[in-house]
Amino acid sequence: MTPSRGGDLLPARILVLFLDGVGIGLEDPQVNPFLQARTPHLRELLGGRPPTVNTLDDPSPSARARLLALDACLGVEGLPQSGTGQVALLTGRNAPRLLGRHFGPWPPVRLRTLLDEENLLVRARAQGASVTFANAYPAGYPESRNRRLVAAPPLAARAAGRLNLDHRALARGEAVASEIVNGGWRTHLGFRDLPEVTPRQAGRNLARIASAARLTLYAHYLTDLAGHRGGASGAREALERVDAFLGGILEFLTDDTLLLLTSDHGNLEDLRGGHTRNPALGLALGPGAGAFPLSLPLTAVTPLLLGLLGGQNQDASR
Repeated sequence: MTPSRGGDLLPARILVLFLDGVGIGLEDPQVNPFLQARTPHLRELLGGRPPTVNTLDDPSPSARARLLALDACLGVEGLPQSGTGQVALLTGRNAPRLLGRHFGPWPPVRLRTLLDEENLLVRARAQGASVTFANAYPAGYPESRNRRLVAAPPLAARAAGRLNLDHRALARGEAVASEIVNGGWRTHLGFRDLPEVTPRQAGRNLARIASAARLTLYAHYLTDLAGHRGGASGAREALERVDAFLGGILEFLTDDTLLLLTSDHGNLEDLRGGHTRNPALGLALGPGAGAFPLSLPLTAVTPLLLGLLGGQNQDASR
């Protein structure tokens, strides 16, 4: 770790953990599954409390991590969506305003060039940073499917030349499945020889992967799916899987690594159904965490990360 111009420690490495469709909601167990789910690791980071608006307004003095409220609305009417939200998050550009509306679940075709040219991974590489996209995808993806139906993180990774981890890396523990565990690869993709892996072990694998690059991105999407289809039990299960995964990450995360957990819009935090205009969930832990204001727009995340990688903090207000 090295000091910034302001004297704060800068991270030697950054691990970005993206969770689709998770916001900061009410402190109401009838509505918010964060009040129902067993999430000991997340609560420990926040001083024993769940990530709710109450925690945001009155942080615990014993919290180890900064709870961040990410504005996913970005001054555009309607409910935030994954397509434009992920483009805004990964490029620092106001994608819904550029498009004229929120759009999802996939990045709109009109913004694909922007995503290719200005995404976090491409720009970090241009700054000279080593970059890893930790998700495993089948060889040949996304050409093997309808390329319109592809999320922003693998598109960003492809543009950066980092969509290169498949079942072989997954078998060696050098990649992580998008669903965290390997069940989908074994059952739906036919790779039955892949070892089973617990969420905790997958988290340990991710932390080891992150130790070998300046910037590592990992994306998980089942949180949004659980918000749409899972009901109360599915939402709890999704959160508990993520929390066990987080526990494994924390076991092996090096002290000089910044962990940034971020989402693109609210959904899972409110069981009444569908996307919300709540702040998207953010959490920063480790060196460089203080660079993130407690409230910031999605568009501020990439500039801040690039500033930390470049050795200086950038303005998060734009």
